[in-house]
Amino acid sequence: MTPRDNRVTRRANTTRAAAGGDPHQTREVRGMLRSLEQLGFDLDALLASAGLKRNDVDDPNAYITPAACAAVFTNAQKERRVPNLPLQLAVLTPIGATPLLDYLIVSSDSVGQGLERLVRYLRLVNPGIRLAVDDTRNPVRVVVERASGRFETELTVSLSVVRFMRETDDQLRASSVSFTHEPDDLADFARQLQCPVRARASWNGWALSKDAMRIPLRRRDPALRTWLERQAAGILARLPATGDVRDEVRSVLATQVTEGDVRIDEVARRLATTPRTLQRRLARAGASFEALCDDARKKAAEAYLRDTTLSIAEVTYLLGYSEPAAFHRAFRRWHGTTPQAFRQAT
Repeated sequence: MTPRDNRVTRRANTTRAAAGGDPHQTREVRGMLRSLEQLGFDLDALLASAGLKRNDVDDPNAYITPAACAAVFTNAQKERRVPNLPLQLAVLTPIGATPLLDYLIVSSDSVGQGLERLVRYLRLVNPGIRLAVDDTRNPVRVVVERASGRFETELTVSLSVVRFMRETDDQLRASSVSFTHEPDDLADFARQLQCPVRARASWNGWALSKDAMRIPLRRRDPALRTWLERQAAGILARLPATGDVRDEVRSVLATQVTEGDVRIDEVARRLATTPRTLQRRLARAGASFEALCDDARKKAAEAYLRDTTLSIAEVTYLLGYSEPAAFHRAFRRWHGTTPQAFRQAT
């Protein structure tokens, strides 16, 4: 382990110690908050708007709640001082802003192994975001399955692409980036992330080739990684279950419905559980998988029909219906009209 790694270990250990009473204190965003100042924001004013003080950022052991952090970034976004604020933060934020998570990733052997750890341990930083790696296709997809909005989605995608570019000494090039919304400046995203960026796509995330998954990371260190994983596993074990199971299922279905695969087996796999357990959790929440699936198809159908580049036959296929008549029956049940009439009225 190098002297640099010893400093990393101490920082990770400090994070763990700070988490003593409340495991959620592992959410370290100080480096990102300081980046706001580099972008010309009045950080003191933004902190004050969220009930924070400069000392909360400067003191590494001070606990900053997720709600307060979100308020700071929300208020910064409202100022519209810079376009693509999440992208700019990702470019400026150094490795170590989220110490435990960052060094779990960069000490990995390869891009693929680093992505595996990002997916597994992202909950340490923000349990509200869920990532999944779909390596059944080439290029591989890194999908943002759940995020609270555009800001978190753009930040998550930008941070992961920028991090892996830097940790491979610029060997990694994403195949593409996809957003279901329209970012402030699409050309800026393409320039900074050095890949095609698609807006109003069917999914959020980025793609990379299977060959890129094997690119080694420059700071790979098995001994450090093993030590950090023990710390992370201990913290995760103490974290309470978060989120509503209905929202978890809706988030996965929002992605899966665009692939025409809304089987409960696949959704349960995405949520790291079994179909039977998932059914029980939904029943306790007063919901059913069938109803949530139906609602996901309804919302996807509405979005697809507003996109006039898709024929109704293509929409039927994308939603996983075996025949047009089944889709028409479902759509009439949802809206009391036909898909064609709905399209003409919107």
